Amino acid sequence: MRNISLIFKQFSRTVLLVAGFAAMGFTAHAQADVAKGEAIFKAKCTACHKVDQKLVGPALGPAISSETDDKWLTKWIQNNQALIAAKDPKALKVYNDNNQQGMSVFTELSDGDVANIIAYVRDDYKKLQAAPAAGGANGAAAADNGPSSVMIYALVAVIVIAFIVILVLNRAIGTLEKLLLKKQAEPIEEEAEEEPTATVDRLALAKKLIKNKKLVFFVVVCGTIALGALSWVTMWNTNVHQGYQPEQPIKYSHELHAGVMKINCQYCHSGAYKSKNASIPSLNICMNCHKVVKTESPEIHKIYDALGYDPATQKYDSTKAKPIQWVRIHNLPDFAYFNHSQHTKVAGIQCQVCHGPIQTMKQVYQYSPLTMKWCIQCHKRTEVNYKGSAYYDKMIEVHDRIKNGEKVTEAALGGLECGKCHY
Repeated sequence: MRNISLIFKQFSRTVLLVAGFAAMGFTAHAQADVAKGEAIFKAKCTACHKVDQKLVGPALGPAISSETDDKWLTKWIQNNQALIAAKDPKALKVYNDNNQQGMSVFTELSDGDVANIIAYVRDDYKKLQAAPAAGGANGAAAADNGPSSVMIYALVAVIVIAFIVILVLNRAIGTLEKLLLKKQAEPIEEEAEEEPTATVDRLALAKKLIKNKKLVFFVVVCGTIALGALSWVTMWNTNVHQGYQPEQPIKYSHELHAGVMKINCQYCHSGAYKSKNASIPSLNICMNCHKVVKTESPEIHKIYDALGYDPATQKYDSTKAKPIQWVRIHNLPDFAYFNHSQHTKVAGIQCQVCHGPIQTMKQVYQYSPLTMKWCIQCHKRTEVNYKGSAYYDKMIEVHDRIKNGEKVTEAALGGLECGKCHY
């Protein structure tokens, strides 16, 4: 009987362990962010691609859904020209199937960004395939969106029921063992009979659990790991304000102005192209349009009040003027130097690379983490485009002069620029 009990206990532990790992697998299963993928797709891909139809380039839904090698897809999206130059068979086939039509490279996209795009395309393509099928006479099943909540709850219920059954059977086996020993006249230390109460049962269970060294060791190890992970994540994300979205004094919609109206970012943020700072646009820029556009809007009247402008007389009163207290969103540490013009004018990087799909934001938030690791990864991926750049042409000229043994001063390397010292 004892052998049966030992075998059953070992079996029950195995079942509980497998069930625990299964539950952890369901709860810890991470998927790419479809919403972020949609935002990036609309910002980067919609000019040439649709999910279900051919545009300039092929329909991405069938192409990405049929390709199972996500690592290759990531390399293709980030830098397809490198794959073609390396004579990659898949890359050459795609290139030739599309009449050797070149595709833009997106070296600024991280592996996570590409994974989000792929997840969005596959998800949207499944929905588009399921839509006509759902309206048919047979009412075909909708697209597979992963395990349903009912399935997950059912699995949890099965695990709980299995755990209760195992506990009941263990107690039944223990009782049978005692009866067998008593029948064989073996001395059994009987516990003093006490009136069974819920409190006594809980205390007895707690004492047994505390005496179980393996359980105590397991709890201590798990607690240490969890506390260490929490501390690491907390310290690592100190002063990382990704997702920060403060309320502004005027409800300005980038979705309307940059998205619907297609106003260029640098029409308002003119400093991004020629200086270190992107600059906050002055209210006079707003007045270029809003002297005559939406003059009845309460938000526009906040601009009028700040400028001391009377829309009835169309005159300004400087004595009533007051500054708008904008709330800064993107804020780098004082020891970090970032120059907008080097990235937008010299490198030709679009605003969305750092600020995300700004043309879809009704209220601006910090899209990127802006950490040193994030910047370094971008610098490792982004190729230097030196052709036709006056900056790099000057650098090449200076290097040639050095090779020829000519005297080169700091002024030739940009040493007279104000930003070298005053930033």
